[in-house]
Amino acid sequence: MSKAVKNLMIRDYQQKLAGVNDAVVISIRGVTSNDTMKLRHELRKKQVRVTVVRNNLANQAFKGTPLAAIEPLMAGPSALAYGAESVVDVARTIMEWAGKVDKLELKGAVLDGVLFKGKAGIEQLSKFPTRGEALATTVTLILSPARKVLGQIKGPGGKVMGIVKSVEEKLEKGEAIAKIG
Repeated sequence: MSKAVKNLMIRDYQQKLAGVNDAVVISIRGVTSNDTMKLRHELRKKQVRVTVVRNNLANQAFKGTPLAAIEPLMAGPSALAYGAESVVDVARTIMEWAGKVDKLELKGAVLDGVLFKGKAGIEQLSKFPTRGEALATTVTLILSPARKVLGQIKGPGGKVMGIVKSVEEKLEKGEAIAKIG
């Protein structure tokens, strides 16, 4: 392959993956074409893209980016899966498919420059919360003490309101109210 073609491919990888900081690295060698198409179709539904890359050219394209961390995984046929809301969603989807497709090789993943090696790494990553799940947990933790304080305030206030209501009803009926203390 000529140097000009290699430079074009490097620029193509840089353009396609501009802004992509996290990805899962897989190999689809040996996977039947039907399974590959089903996998790609399912991933496309979840806004996950798959790009088959040439290892050396991809490593050159990713220098100085967070994707540079995947260099140790780039041996043999490689494809990058990226997109969706986060790489955690990608990892979860890939893990589902790993059980369905025997020859799907899970090489690893990168999240914020941190490398997760092999199937165990992708499985570990798939158990992380997504951004939305993390935000929901944070909001719940922030609101939880406020709910407890509100309950503590509301409890005694409810008792006082019950007493006031009782006194009001007695006064409306014309009954005398005993003095306290």
